Amino acid sequence: MYILKTLTYKLNRLRSTLNSQRNFLIYCSVFVGLMGGLAAVVLKFMVHFMEELSRNISAHLPYHFIYVFLPALGILATVAYLHLINRDKIQKGIGNILVNIKRNRSNILFNNVYSHLISSSLTVGFGGSSGLEAPIVCTGAAIGSNTGRFFKLSAYEKTVLLAAGTSAGIAAVFNSPIAGVLFSLELLIGEITIPTFIPLLIASATGVVVSKTLYSGQLFHLVTEGWVMQALPFYILLGVLCGLVSVYISTVAGKLEKGLFVNQNRYVRAVAGGLLLGVLILIFPPLFGEGYHDLQQALNGNIEAIKDESLLSQYLNHPLALLGFIALLVFMKIIAAGITIGSGGNGGTFAPTMFTGAFLGLFIAYGCNLTGLIHLNTSNFIAVGMAGALSGVLHAPLTAIFLIAEITGGYVLFIPLMIVSAISYIISRHFNPHNMYWHDLVHERNIHPDHDYDMLSSITIDSVINRNFTAVSKELSIRDFYKVISLSPANIFPVLGADKRIDGVVLVDEIRRQLFTDDFADHTVAEIMITPPAIIKYHEPVDAVMKQFDRLDVWQLPVEQDGRFIGFVSKSALLAQYREAFIAQHKQADLFAH
Repeated sequence: MYILKTLTYKLNRLRSTLNSQRNFLIYCSVFVGLMGGLAAVVLKFMVHFMEELSRNISAHLPYHFIYVFLPALGILATVAYLHLINRDKIQKGIGNILVNIKRNRSNILFNNVYSHLISSSLTVGFGGSSGLEAPIVCTGAAIGSNTGRFFKLSAYEKTVLLAAGTSAGIAAVFNSPIAGVLFSLELLIGEITIPTFIPLLIASATGVVVSKTLYSGQLFHLVTEGWVMQALPFYILLGVLCGLVSVYISTVAGKLEKGLFVNQNRYVRAVAGGLLLGVLILIFPPLFGEGYHDLQQALNGNIEAIKDESLLSQYLNHPLALLGFIALLVFMKIIAAGITIGSGGNGGTFAPTMFTGAFLGLFIAYGCNLTGLIHLNTSNFIAVGMAGALSGVLHAPLTAIFLIAEITGGYVLFIPLMIVSAISYIISRHFNPHNMYWHDLVHERNIHPDHDYDMLSSITIDSVINRNFTAVSKELSIRDFYKVISLSPANIFPVLGADKRIDGVVLVDEIRRQLFTDDFADHTVAEIMITPPAIIKYHEPVDAVMKQFDRLDVWQLPVEQDGRFIGFVSKSALLAQYREAFIAQHKQADLFAH
């Protein structure tokens, strides 16, 4: 313990020395990128090893019936680990990262550094139909957050490192450094500035270097070709369908992920959900795991292979039957992913979304080719379909375009990628103003992407209360109130009772004309006071106070502590404090400031 404390002290001394040179965040981003890349390599190796083991076992059994039981085994093992070892401290999903950024000053529990690697590898490795991207995003975010906490960095710097860890994880999983940076900028930070962009670039590049050095396998082989003008109407059709399917994905995933068999205990849910998923996989083998194995077969043009292990394979030899099978896969993958996560597994909908978009593209291209009227390149439509679905579900078109271009080598497809991603995004935004991660946060937890809760939380009500007030009583005559006004520069006066509770306020600006008429002098304050539209409680969070100001369209409100009036808070004072916090944060974050 003494050695650890000494090391911490020396590292923080080093940090204070380097921070004066504005370099420390860069060094931290290299470390976060290194660890994020290592985490991605470990996760990919564990999952692919278990997937290959599962496939080899199933190959030696009739009709691959082992697929019925493997997902249940994986989900059950995941639930047991999270319950008995992790003690339910894991924070699943990208939505929880956004909550931590907005409400928890980017602090994430340390156990999330490793718990996602273990639990998601158990789920997906044994056939759970979900993706590894959300777990690696959560792992990278936890690495960045805890690095910032170790060095006692500010909330803004922790957010940058959290995003850097996320970028490194995504970049290392897909070997796509640009997409890794764009993912964090579009989904987590929501702004593009040099102080945030540079650490993300460095972490993302570091993650890819680590991944390529230790695990050089590529997700998809380079198979795409240039596009032709005759295919443009079909790309537009694909964009429209991707937008509609994105709405379907967000709706179905959102409902299923909230839980299956909710009246049963967690272990019954795990077994029941796992067996249900196993039956689906027996009929639709591409639902097994991430689905990238069958997706690569389709990219290679070996479309017949996607039905080979199906229980119904003998009925799918006719091209129209195969086309129907592909159409069912478009809708079934997200259901399978929802069952996986809703029954207790750990994974994400990123890979299922790519899978769905890919098979939607295959459906259009394969179906058109069957007519004999035109020949469409199926690999191109598969690649572009992935981008369209991602753009619609994530509301992140840049991430979708560059991710698919990088992982498929489809740089020649930039125009179709841009068209399909844009159309899908527009249609999806029409039905869902927020992406699937923000939707529940906005509607169920009242957390909004455009609110900077971190800077607001750095402001306290106490720091903006104006305690310099002159209180009056209801019985005070207007003639005596003249004297009070003449001795005070204030234009608002609290009317207090004997117990210091506020009975009302007098707004001088609103009654100035009638106040100085001759027949008004004999009246009392009770006749000119008004009830304040709201009373702020002393311990109320500042973001709630700002909402009160905006909702009521007022500039000053009274504040009470333990039922007693203590002063006024003004909207202008809050905005001034916010401006100071904003300037201080961006000065601190500017890597090139002297």
